[in-house]
Amino acid sequence: MATIRKHRGKWQAIVRRKGQGSASKTFHVKREAERWARNQELKLDNGTFGKLLPNEVTLADLLIKYRKTITVTKKGAPQETRRIQRLLNDPISSLAADQITSDRLASFRDRRLNNGTRAAAIDLILIGHCLRVSINEWGLSLMTNPADKVKRPAPPKARQRRLKTGEYEALELASKKTRNCYLWPLVILAIETGMRRSELLGLTWDSVDLKKRTALLKDTKNGDSRTVPLSERAASTINILPKNSLLLFPVSDNAIRLSWDKLKKRANLDDLRFHDLRHEAISRFFEKGLSLPEVALISGHKDPRMLFRYTHLRAEDIVSKLND
Repeated sequence: MATIRKHRGKWQAIVRRKGQGSASKTFHVKREAERWARNQELKLDNGTFGKLLPNEVTLADLLIKYRKTITVTKKGAPQETRRIQRLLNDPISSLAADQITSDRLASFRDRRLNNGTRAAAIDLILIGHCLRVSINEWGLSLMTNPADKVKRPAPPKARQRRLKTGEYEALELASKKTRNCYLWPLVILAIETGMRRSELLGLTWDSVDLKKRTALLKDTKNGDSRTVPLSERAASTINILPKNSLLLFPVSDNAIRLSWDKLKKRANLDDLRFHDLRHEAISRFFEKGLSLPEVALISGHKDPRMLFRYTHLRAEDIVSKLND
């Protein structure tokens, strides 16, 4: 027998049966709660209770469950959470699972290509993995994953954006108007160390040794820990940070993202991304004469061949060397 109760101004339906588990859902209207409860009891009777029926569950339902159970375990959870929210606002999320066909996903991919091949590819991978988990682990009764038949967009050419003459100064000048006191030190450290934004935001005071001028990254993107050497400027920048928290930067990723967007707008550098500062740093390491293994040790690249794209020096720098 189902239980219908009022809870915090809404109606909660609870269905239980010994040996078959339980389910609950909250509704704004009591009649909807009663209708849902009757439907669940019918499923108990015919043996489909607890299963995800593809004609009843939408992609939005699956994405929300994926966000709660899978996304939260990932290192890139904040970014994927924002991506899922964008997908939830897309018409494709309103489709029932049995309406998600390869041709519809292909149309979705083509539409998303307007936002770039990388965005389209990541969205397609995310939807595909969500459906795979739903089929393999959550009991979604689909014979195949429609995303497996959809061709992913070709990866874009590797981005090679570096700071041009005067751009650093423009950023520094614009930073004087920012309210976020951590943003400019974060920019300096990104350029001096080549660390990713997430790695910088994860730095704790006990992971930094200013005497040895090193910083230990315990939880990096590739899963390994690494020790990053600190330049004199990096060490002095860290040394003046307030020590009122376990973290060097006690600020959220979203707060930094918003502050960065405002900063580059003030500096008239709308095309500059925070991750470009990592490219700038690694390029500077090579310009200083560091070897491939040395740069790989700092950057955390497991395959040194991935660093070849960072060695593109500017033509004017090479000309000056040729004339020496």
